[in-house]
Amino acid sequence: MKSSIILLLLAAFLTSMKGDLPAYRIFEKEGKKTSFKDMTDDAFKADVVLFGELHNNPISHWLQLELTRALADGKGDRLLLGAEMFESDDQLLLDEYTGNRIATRNFEEEAKLWNNYSTDYKPLVELARERQLRFIATNIPRRYAAVVHRKGFEGLDSLAAEARELIAPLPVKYDPALGCYKSMMEMSGDMGGMGGYVSPNLPKAQAIKDATMAHFILKNLQPGETLIHFNGAYHSDHFEGIAWYLLQEKPDMNILTITTVEQDTLDELHSDHNGLAHYIICVPETMTKTY
Repeated sequence: MKSSIILLLLAAFLTSMKGDLPAYRIFEKEGKKTSFKDMTDDAFKADVVLFGELHNNPISHWLQLELTRALADGKGDRLLLGAEMFESDDQLLLDEYTGNRIATRNFEEEAKLWNNYSTDYKPLVELARERQLRFIATNIPRRYAAVVHRKGFEGLDSLAAEARELIAPLPVKYDPALGCYKSMMEMSGDMGGMGGYVSPNLPKAQAIKDATMAHFILKNLQPGETLIHFNGAYHSDHFEGIAWYLLQEKPDMNILTITTVEQDTLDELHSDHNGLAHYIICVPETMTKTY
């Protein structure tokens, strides 16, 4: 009787384990399962952590916050934050807010905040404010990215000196054969074949964003510090985009890349996700979205 009860309890336990719904799993770039702790340990040793997110994925944003909190606990004021979601002409506002010099209402009314700021990025800004950490607005003002989309890099030559302070130094290096830009043009070409015009400047507009984000990371990072940067995964996947521009200036820089993908199952990493980043956060396709 006792043995049959034990077997029933064991069967119930195994059934419950089989029925678990993990919210995420982390893999190394070769597809081996790893842990948040291993990812955090490597982040401590990096000069720059490029955390590639899916903008509407809540697991991305939660793990960004948890990783940043862990780094802040260990590195103190030797940690900086940076983000694609803030344009360089908002740096003064960010400094004033994280330095407790202006009120929340004024910051949120005057800064160019993304629609999902309150749910996805505000916790990071508030952490920086609480811990007195510098938060870098790294992205190019969108009006200047639009200039590149319309006129190419040459369109930036007519900008005033003050405007050029808000973007990467000119002329900007650009490799159209780099996978992230080449694939963008190829995908856009498919759209163009459906009757829509696609500007050949489209990947250049992406490149000026990557170059500007890399520029402000390099401008603000000091020896012995770590800067954790939040960006769409496309800006750092395959160690391209921002990472490529950083390494053009500092080939020996220790960069850790993280990306986020969605899959139908989390048992193993799909082969097409291998090599995307040093660490790949895998989230169920059915995960709810923040917008």
